[in-house]
Amino acid sequence: MNDNLTGLLQGGLNDLKAVFERLPDNAADGLIAEVLAAQRIVVFGCGREGLQMRGFAMRLFHLGRDVSVWGDMTMPALRAGDLLFVSAGPGYLATAEALIRIAGAAGARTALITAQSAAAMAPLVDTTVILRAQTMADDLEAVRTTLPMGSVFEAAQMLFFDCVILKLRPLFQETLETMRGRHTNLE
Repeated sequence: MNDNLTGLLQGGLNDLKAVFERLPDNAADGLIAEVLAAQRIVVFGCGREGLQMRGFAMRLFHLGRDVSVWGDMTMPALRAGDLLFVSAGPGYLATAEALIRIAGAAGARTALITAQSAAAMAPLVDTTVILRAQTMADDLEAVRTTLPMGSVFEAAQMLFFDCVILKLRPLFQETLETMRGRHTNLE
């Protein structure tokens, strides 16, 4: 592995390029349909995946959606017409499974983003997005990426989510200006 900064950056970009070269053009369609139909949205993820989910929630808020991050004190109860969107790159997280079951029992729709095509939780949700990328579940295998641990999946999430927002923006009759109008002025 090249250990100069330029080489490492190029390696990371190549890692991401490989993820998106494998991604079918319709990979976001199910998630887009769920977001369009949802009255309220709650997102969940652990660790760095959770940070990407928070970033997606922020952009959904900029689109004018009613969105919360799981665990925030202002998170609403989910009900029919709502969406719980969870991240589980390795394919399974006990907490995510419990939340999916609770949301489903309340009548909410559920969606999963994962790196595993055979994710154990996929049969439990209404929609699954698969971003085939290295996570901590497979970072010790023979084929490794430049970026460590689950960083490829997490970086791919950020780029994927922003592209989903770009596809959603015209569907909600939003513009860059209307989105910017919802950006906080308390920074």
